[in-house]
Amino acid sequence: MALGAKLIPFAGYDMPVTYPGGMQKEYNAVRNQAGLFDVSHMGQLRFSGEGALDFLQFVTINNIATLNPGDAQYSAMCYPNGGIIDDVIIYRDESDFLMVVNASNIDKNMKWLRENMPVDVTLSDESDSTSLIALQGPDSRMILQELTSAHLPLKFYTFTHATVEGFSVMLSRTGYTGELGFEIYGSSQAIVAIWDKLLATGKVTPAGLAVRDILRMEMKYCLYGNDIDETTNPIEAGLGWITDLARSDFSGKATLESVKTAKPARRLVPFIMDERGIPRKDYTVQVNGEEAGIVTSGTQSLGLNAGIGLAYIKREFAKVGTPVQIIIRNKPVTAHIVKPPFIKDTSLLS
Repeated sequence: MALGAKLIPFAGYDMPVTYPGGMQKEYNAVRNQAGLFDVSHMGQLRFSGEGALDFLQFVTINNIATLNPGDAQYSAMCYPNGGIIDDVIIYRDESDFLMVVNASNIDKNMKWLRENMPVDVTLSDESDSTSLIALQGPDSRMILQELTSAHLPLKFYTFTHATVEGFSVMLSRTGYTGELGFEIYGSSQAIVAIWDKLLATGKVTPAGLAVRDILRMEMKYCLYGNDIDETTNPIEAGLGWITDLARSDFSGKATLESVKTAKPARRLVPFIMDERGIPRKDYTVQVNGEEAGIVTSGTQSLGLNAGIGLAYIKREFAKVGTPVQIIIRNKPVTAHIVKPPFIKDTSLLS
């Protein structure tokens, strides 16, 4: 509140959507310097016990056995019918695993996990005791290094335990913006102190959910509830790269094998508007006057100064370069399918 953020309710939390100065200021900070997001609404589930690895191998679609302590992995959980329960990040620690989940899915995830959990696994919901901020942008490493003695040239999707401003935290080389960045996990006391210290450097701009949505869309990062949900599967959503069908059985594997073999009837693809217009969720997509799909996410790209979006489109129309029409206020507005991401040459792998 002290920073004057506009707050909106989200998954039981009051979340900052924008700060004074506006989205363009926040966007420029993340793409060119550093922006700071409060994402403490995310859920954290910890798994321990002798059967933790085997259990997580069953409930997630990627291959956790490839992880060493200190590694992280993007994955998803699916029902037997292939529907996506949630997309998650798994952290492998020395003796246990941490799963970071979407805030709106915590209760659903816990129910699914407990229904399938063997007796040699312990599951703890640490969501209420863990806060999380994300420092994102090409200057993020340099800024954070001033507050810790930890070795910060971490590889993408790795993490370390460290002391920052006298507090024990977990530093993760991850993010949702397509830029170099770190996510910082700790107690509420620790995260508030680190947030204040980062802003006090004068090198960091607070950023809200609105610009975060634009940044993730420019990278074609899926948003649960829009682009993926229980009615979609990882193959059609373009998440085949995290779906390891070569390993032993996991929930949804048989269905996903069938989908891949038969080829999905639709694909999640990115498109850019050729005319002025902002696509929105649930807008109809047409090809040559024929209904071909539906928009799942859309916005005005601040980097491209054009409308962009994601849409599920029939496979035969889903090729890069295909001209499409987005029905906006009952009028067809021209667009075309592009190869992701929309924004290239970012600092992500710096």
